[in-house]
Amino acid sequence: MRPGWDEYFMQIATTVSTRATCPRASVGCVLVRAHRILTTGYNGAPRGVSHCTDVGCTIDNDHCLRATHAEANAIVQAARAGVRIEGAGIYVTASPCWGCFRLIANAGITRIAFGEFYRDSRTLEVSAKLGIELVDLSAASAAPAV
Repeated sequence: MRPGWDEYFMQIATTVSTRATCPRASVGCVLVRAHRILTTGYNGAPRGVSHCTDVGCTIDNDHCLRATHAEANAIVQAARAGVRIEGAGIYVTASPCWGCFRLIANAGITRIAFGEFYRDSRTLEVSAKLGIELVDLSAASAAPAV
């Protein structure tokens, strides 16, 4: 059966997450506009820095400081390539943390589709104020296949 757009892009985000190099969370994301992929990102160390999978995580306050989050990496890839992302949507395997949510909002991304909720409920309240659509796809992925 042919998947809908949300399922299709979330499947791609899940595949992108397999490139993650921080064992604490394998997160992937895809930036999309008009059903076209703009960029992708996964969580991992900055260019030239050893990966968590090679040297371990640097933990502070229960967060890995070595890894850059998937959403930030996708936004940076767009900036490096000169790709306009204002008005785009983002598919991410876990809902954005507060820091990534702020980057997404400031980048002008208008829709966030996520596969599981990740600990920070501030995004729920603030997204409504900013007019950013949040789409929880976790229920859709939990539905049995027909």
